[in-house]
Amino acid sequence: MNLVCHKFNSHNDRPWLVWLHGLLGRGDEWLPLVKRCALYPSLIIDLPGHGDSAEVQIKDFTDMNRLLSETLREQQIDQYWLLGYSLGGRIAMNYACYGDIQGLCGLLVEGGNPGLFSRQERNDRLDHDRGWARRFRSQPIEQVLSDWYQQTVFSDLLPEQRQQLIKVRSQNNGSCVADMLENTSLGHQPWLVPVLQQLTLPFIYLCGENDEKFQQLAKHYALPLQTIPHVGHNVHRADAAAFAAAINHFLSLFDCKEL
Repeated sequence: MNLVCHKFNSHNDRPWLVWLHGLLGRGDEWLPLVKRCALYPSLIIDLPGHGDSAEVQIKDFTDMNRLLSETLREQQIDQYWLLGYSLGGRIAMNYACYGDIQGLCGLLVEGGNPGLFSRQERNDRLDHDRGWARRFRSQPIEQVLSDWYQQTVFSDLLPEQRQQLIKVRSQNNGSCVADMLENTSLGHQPWLVPVLQQLTLPFIYLCGENDEKFQQLAKHYALPLQTIPHVGHNVHRADAAAFAAAINHFLSLFDCKEL
């Protein structure tokens, strides 16, 4: 079973933009960005456990790479950029490092973690994610999300923004989200930094000015950081216009067919 996805602006002959959402999201949250990047054809994907791919399951990142590759092949997409937010950014980076990158033009990542270096850090993260997964499986999803969006990375959200996210994300199936959370935990993700630093593909790491954690992470590991002013972790939701402007400018610097 391949991932459910939808095409937009497919009449354009430029490389495709392949959009990968974060945990608890779904493909259609990218639509405001697709409209602002209309010079390029776009493929929006519902990741496993989410949206119309809720019943799709994967075991690990290798499985995710295979599934993404099969989906692109099924959609006859052979020249493309990967754009991913948070979990989607981690999937995009892992794919660029260890997937079938034939036809991949480059990588645009929004607030994605490139991995944890030590075994202790990975074990701690596994315990952390398993705790959340247990809650997603056993408690009303609105209750879990109310606590989820109190985490430090979401501290820039206003109360009404937090409530809106809880309302939208409550459409998820808690058990399906839990499976994806566990199987793509940072505790299972490879340590990608050395491979990312050797990438010859175009790569940009987008981060909100108020997202101190991921700014520091990008600087510490010398990732190609570009900061978007006045916003936090979820840049594309907080300021779609600024996010799209950064994407369009970056893409304008490259012609994939010459790579």
